[in-house]
Amino acid sequence: MSVETTQDESFKNAHVLDPAATAVSQEEISEEINDIHESYRQEVLAGKKPETQPRVDFAPYRSSLLRHPTKDLHHTDPETIELYSPAFGQRDVHALEADLTIQHNGEPIGERIVVAGRVLDGDGRPVANQLIEIWQANAAGRYVHKRDQHPAPIDPNFTGVGRAITGPNGEYSFTTIKPAPYPWKNHHNAWRPAHIHFSLFGTDFTQRMITQMYFPGDPLFALDPIYQSITDQDARDRLVATYDHSITSHEWATGYNWDIVLTGSNRTWMEDEEGDH
Repeated sequence: MSVETTQDESFKNAHVLDPAATAVSQEEISEEINDIHESYRQEVLAGKKPETQPRVDFAPYRSSLLRHPTKDLHHTDPETIELYSPAFGQRDVHALEADLTIQHNGEPIGERIVVAGRVLDGDGRPVANQLIEIWQANAAGRYVHKRDQHPAPIDPNFTGVGRAITGPNGEYSFTTIKPAPYPWKNHHNAWRPAHIHFSLFGTDFTQRMITQMYFPGDPLFALDPIYQSITDQDARDRLVATYDHSITSHEWATGYNWDIVLTGSNRTWMEDEEGDH
């Protein structure tokens, strides 16, 4: 699957909505979400196969209509595309790129964390030599992006992007700062749960997949129509990292474990037909 949504497109679609949408209350959005989930629950009880991916058009997520194809898809020649695409080898991705806290002259503000896990296929086999990119908001909930006008401070010592190559057992590890929730314009008083975006590449750049990792116990889960656009609870749960004390470092950083499953019924949700926030 190919996802070519850029961060710029993400902000364009996320923050430029019909002004009438921002007048809708959280209570109305939550009621819409609950109605859709109850309908889905009844369908599963009636024998429908559980869904593992988000709804392409999820009404509570107001701009979802803008974030998926509305016309028939056409096959492309991947070799032709690759002639005009960037190419990264293992030698081009330095190990230090996985530490987002050392990219500037000073220490970034916020809670230092380590996020580690494995990339696996549907049979539990490790996927080695996989390029992973991450991007995120800072500890105040602000992206370093011209379209992000959230009135929160920009940290001069934190850009919020990193890269890594998975090891022989599919393992990866990032050191970063825990991001904060931030407002978005889906409806009145809309806030996104804290999250980190993950981008994974297969054997070439036409196989890019994007997903999001969340943190356990976030009170905004129930209120977020992007997270809730995945109607199956088990599938949603697979997006939430687990606090792992074995990853936590003494007097340095707390640790979270998050495995990414690329295929099969237990696959991690990917934004294969949507944009990202």
